[in-house]
Amino acid sequence: MAVACGHLLADPARAHQDPGRRACGGDAGVRALLRLGAALLAGAALPVCAQPVTVAGLDRPARILVDRWGVPHIYAATQDDAFFVQGFNAARDRLFQIDLWRRRGLGELASVFGPAYVEQDRAARLFLYRGGMAPEWAAYGKDAQRISARFVAGINAYIDTIARKPALLPFEFRQLGYMPAKWRPEDVVRIRSHGLTRNLTQEFARARVVCSAGLAADAVRAQLSPAWTTRVPDGLDPCLPDDALDVFTRATENVRFEPRKLQVSRMLPNEETLEGSNNWVVAPSRTATGRPILANDPHRAYGVPSLRYIVHLSAPGLDVIGAGEPALPGVSIGHNGKVAFGLTIFSIDQEDLYVYELNPKNPRQYRYRGGWENFRLVREKVAVRGGPARTVELRFTRHGPVIYQDARKGRALAVRTAWTAPGMAPYFGSIDYMKAQDFTQFRRAMERWGAPTENQVYADTAGNIGWVAGGLAPVRPNWDGLMPVPGDGRYEWQGFLDGAKLPYVFNPKQGWFASANEMNLPPGFPYKEHKLGFEWPDNARARRIAEVLSQTPKASLEDMERLQNDVVSLNARRLLALLKPLSSADRKTEAALRLLSAWDGEQKAGSAAAALYELWWSRHLGHAFKEAVLAPAAAQSFDAPHASVLLESLENPAQRFGADALRKRNEVLLASLAQAWAEVEGLLGPDPARWQWGKLHFSYFVHPMTPILGQAARARVNVGPLPRGGSAHTVNVSSYHPDSFWQAHGPSFRMVLDVGHWDNSRAINTPGQSGDPASPHYSDLAQPWAEGKYFPLLYSREAVEKAARQVIELLPAR
Repeated sequence: MAVACGHLLADPARAHQDPGRRACGGDAGVRALLRLGAALLAGAALPVCAQPVTVAGLDRPARILVDRWGVPHIYAATQDDAFFVQGFNAARDRLFQIDLWRRRGLGELASVFGPAYVEQDRAARLFLYRGGMAPEWAAYGKDAQRISARFVAGINAYIDTIARKPALLPFEFRQLGYMPAKWRPEDVVRIRSHGLTRNLTQEFARARVVCSAGLAADAVRAQLSPAWTTRVPDGLDPCLPDDALDVFTRATENVRFEPRKLQVSRMLPNEETLEGSNNWVVAPSRTATGRPILANDPHRAYGVPSLRYIVHLSAPGLDVIGAGEPALPGVSIGHNGKVAFGLTIFSIDQEDLYVYELNPKNPRQYRYRGGWENFRLVREKVAVRGGPARTVELRFTRHGPVIYQDARKGRALAVRTAWTAPGMAPYFGSIDYMKAQDFTQFRRAMERWGAPTENQVYADTAGNIGWVAGGLAPVRPNWDGLMPVPGDGRYEWQGFLDGAKLPYVFNPKQGWFASANEMNLPPGFPYKEHKLGFEWPDNARARRIAEVLSQTPKASLEDMERLQNDVVSLNARRLLALLKPLSSADRKTEAALRLLSAWDGEQKAGSAAAALYELWWSRHLGHAFKEAVLAPAAAQSFDAPHASVLLESLENPAQRFGADALRKRNEVLLASLAQAWAEVEGLLGPDPARWQWGKLHFSYFVHPMTPILGQAARARVNVGPLPRGGSAHTVNVSSYHPDSFWQAHGPSFRMVLDVGHWDNSRAINTPGQSGDPASPHYSDLAQPWAEGKYFPLLYSREAVEKAARQVIELLPAR
């Protein structure tokens, strides 16, 4: 048993139960801390040393065992106390992160960061849940309000602990000169703007293309699936202002710490920037263990600390472990000792952009069903640090918040979102399904699921596996949701689809099920009636996962780890097949062809061919293709073509290249490849033997305060850079900014579960579990993650106690 001594430790009344545990205090505690430091440096283990801490609000004694990888295992006498301690521990490890999450979501940034953040506060308040709390709590199943209340009581208890022990205050608060705020239970669920949203930005992007070039051009930007032909809604002028989504962007973006006034960048959305994830589940008949295996690696934007936090909650009637978001109670990805679950995004369209005609005589009115309807106005005070409070005006139509208004041109835009309805707080619904004991209970919980829209894979200790799609789906009776629509009453939702009508699979015949955000509506699903959504990422990841699983008759956990870290690009292999018969009289173009002809499409960090291919793909090929098949105005109206459209068009050139299609296609391939070769030479030098994809492509985990920190402080809080392989189309997703090759998002958390032999499960979270730069768990997992390694996700009390490195004993204040 290992040791940690410090300010938050043990229960002396139970010390006799744990040989080697002893109380620490005074000089003995100091000496123990010195021994601990030396032992940790030497990799040794010492007896656990502990000190009790009393906490107001806790009903009975509880314990947190923090294992050697920074995972807290919470043991409580009641479920109420388990969620209380979860909140206390989240604040202990991630207080600045969750405080910032709350302030950003509620629109309270200016109160601590000054007037530059008033507009972001106003934008966030537009998208808060403003309905009744009774239907809101009821939407998540029983005890939702109680769980939230206990969770935030734990956060507040830690904030009170800081008031008594100011040395515990995280450095960010000291640097910025403010104190963390207390929480209310409703704060957890009223905040909606942190969730993954769709498809508002895609509607806007499509309207831009239609304005410039028509719907035919948009078929290059975005592939609709299942096969679908949209149309411009009657009465819509698709030429929307460039800044139409600025308010929406402010409401949903992260906080930017800049010396100057907050700036909003307007990026053209495209398929390549969509968030994604992988998950799969394998039946006992196809595993080496004879038990189900469930794997999940959700992909989100990278930063310090990680968006995910791994935690274990154990109390009578509850024993769940896995990852969630630190500002939320419960676990959304993991297992409860009987049932395992893991998620990816399932592309239900939950948003619509409405365009209104304003009353020329009264700009506070918009046209609706032949008359004029008043905007609903809400005025709120925004507290401002260093100055007087500002009054902001929030405007709403019957459809939702107004994000743009131009009285001179006589129009306004508003957003209708499913995620402002009751029950739509992102991920909070996991407090319901994480307690399921069989597939029926799990599916029923997912029928009530709101957001984000999900593929949930399932496995249980009885050997069953399955898949359930979940999410609140608007019913659009007379349009498809793919473009903005007039807000005059002709385009109205008719409620929401019954969650029981969403697809699911139980014990599939093939013995496995996987999802990777691809279009996976089963054959026969009435998609024309239930228009869930038609915009899905390219399916390369899903095809690669299926290829590997179908060829692995007895999968081991190590096989699943390798698959999560797989960097084979099936899209690259498709392009290599097109290049194989080509040649060029140009020496460097021929050299590029030779380099790629010897490559197998595996995008390792050390690969020269991967460096050439990815630079060709992300900076040259797509643009050359657009210019060859579209008119100039159409080509300039969006950034990258949809990967599937690009590949299918190159493989079948007659579809888009017109007369002499094969020759034109080959010219595009060769000319763009020559440009890529020249650029790689400029970046990595003239010798291809020295090229490596990882010399260009890197991960760098950046603390949000980086822009206002000095160089030494930046070095302490940022993690990396780490060379990376992979790309947006490999199972090990590594999407990057094409201008810098900085990895933008991917799997910071991975999990492979041995269902039923839980201590044999594995996980990783990067760069570490803690948000405290002084903690050994701040960045200890980054290098193992980069190397594709995992740690054991321990579950049994015996295994946890053997791996414990810190014990935090919490005692109720009397």
